[in-house]
Amino acid sequence: MRTKVLPSLLCAGLITATGLLAASPAVAAVAAEPAARASSDASAAAAGIREKLERFPGLTVVSVADKGGFPFFTLTLDQPVDHRDPGSGTFQQRFTLWHKTETAPVVHYTGGYGLSSGTREITTLLGANQVSVEHRYFNTSRPAADIDWDDLNVWQQASDEHAIVQALKSIYRAKWLGTGASKGGMTQVYHERFYPEDLDAVVAYVAPNDANNRDDSVYERFFKTVGTAECRTALDAVQREMLVRRGAMLPRFEATSKEQGLTFKYLGSADRAFEFSVLDQVWNFWQSGTYTDCPAVPDVSRASDDELYKWSLDHGLSIYSDQGNGAEGSGPYYRQAASQLGWADLKFKHLRDVRNYPDIYQPNSVLPADMRTSYDGRVIKDVDRWVATRGERMMFVYGQNDPWSAEQFKPSKHDSHLYVAPNTNHGALISKLTPAERARAEATVKRWAGQ
Repeated sequence: MRTKVLPSLLCAGLITATGLLAASPAVAAVAAEPAARASSDASAAAAGIREKLERFPGLTVVSVADKGGFPFFTLTLDQPVDHRDPGSGTFQQRFTLWHKTETAPVVHYTGGYGLSSGTREITTLLGANQVSVEHRYFNTSRPAADIDWDDLNVWQQASDEHAIVQALKSIYRAKWLGTGASKGGMTQVYHERFYPEDLDAVVAYVAPNDANNRDDSVYERFFKTVGTAECRTALDAVQREMLVRRGAMLPRFEATSKEQGLTFKYLGSADRAFEFSVLDQVWNFWQSGTYTDCPAVPDVSRASDDELYKWSLDHGLSIYSDQGNGAEGSGPYYRQAASQLGWADLKFKHLRDVRNYPDIYQPNSVLPADMRTSYDGRVIKDVDRWVATRGERMMFVYGQNDPWSAEQFKPSKHDSHLYVAPNTNHGALISKLTPAERARAEATVKRWAGQ
C-alpha cells in the first residue's frame, strides 16, 4: 500500500510547485523557452524524416501525428500482389512509424491482422523506434478488386515486410528486432526464415507452431492437464450441457444473433453455428481467462437455462457469423489456417454423442465458398526445421495456461531461448516471467539491441 501512496503524494507536490511557479510571469516565460525549443526541434525532426521517407518510390506519407512527444507517421507502400511476378499488379500496404531518433534500435512489429500500432513491450524496454505493419489482405492492405487468395501466404507477407525493412534501413542503421504476438509472432518467425538478414533478432510471443497438422495430441494433453481437475471437469460439464440442452439454448443463441444482426450463410445454419461456438468454448475460456475464473463455473446440475447460457456467453461462447469471418473480417486468417497455418482438430470425446456435425470444427467451415481451400503444410514444416536447427537470436515467450502456447517452436542452440510465463494465458509477456527469468530475458533483448 505504501508504494502506491508515496508516488501519488510526490506527484501532488510537483503539481502544486508547478502551479506556484506559473503564477510568476517571469518564471513562466523562462519555463516556456525550453518547451518551445523542444517543440521546434521535434517539428524539425519530423520534417527531416518525412523528407527522407518521401524519397522512396511507392511510399506515401498519409499523415503525421504526435505520440508521446515524437512524430508518428501513417504510411503506405506499393507492394506487388505477387513478388515473383511484380508486373501482375500492386496494392498499398499500410504501416506506421513511431520515430524517436535515427540512432535508436527499431522494433519491427505486426499483429498478423489489421494495422495495430500499440507500443510493444520491447519498444519500451529499448526506447526504440517502432514500425508496425498491417498484414497483407487484411482491412485496406489489399487489391481493390479481384483478390487471388492464393497470394495470401507466408512467403508473400515476409516479402512485403522485407521491402519495408529494406526501404527504412537507409535511415535507421541501428539494430532491428522483430516482434509480434500470436499470429503476429508467427509472421515474424516466417519473415526471419525467408529473410534472415533483415532482422538482428526476433522476440515472438505465444506463437503457435502447428508443424504437423495431422497430430494434435499436444492440445489433447493440454486440456487434460491445464488448471485443476475440478475446473476441467466443471468446464467439460458446461460444454456438454450446452449441447444436451440444445433445444433450450438454440433459441437464446438465435435471439442474441438477431439482436447483433448476425447471419450464418457460411456455416449453413444457426444450429451449425451454435455447435461450432460451443466446441470453441473451453478453448476460449483458457485463452482469455485464468484459473482464478474457475470458482465461477456453474454447477450444471443446478444452473437454470438462463444461468447456463448467460455464463457461457460471458465466458467463451464466441459467435461465429458471416459478419466476422468474411473477407472484411477474420476470413483472411481462416483462409491462411486452412491453407498453411493449420488448426487444432480436437477429438471432443466427451461430446461425441451430443454433436450433430462431426466434421464442422475446421477453418473452411466458417469461410465463404470462394475463400475455401485445401491444406498444404510443406512450408510450415520447413520453417519448423529451420528454426530448430539454423535460427539465430530468437526468443519465444509462451503462457502456461494458454491453449495456443501448447504447440511451440523449438529454438535452436544458436543464442535462442524459450520461456513460459507461469499462470498466464494468451497475454503472456516477458514482464510476466519469474523475476530471475525476466531479468535474463530482458538482458538478452538489450544485448541483441546493442545496449
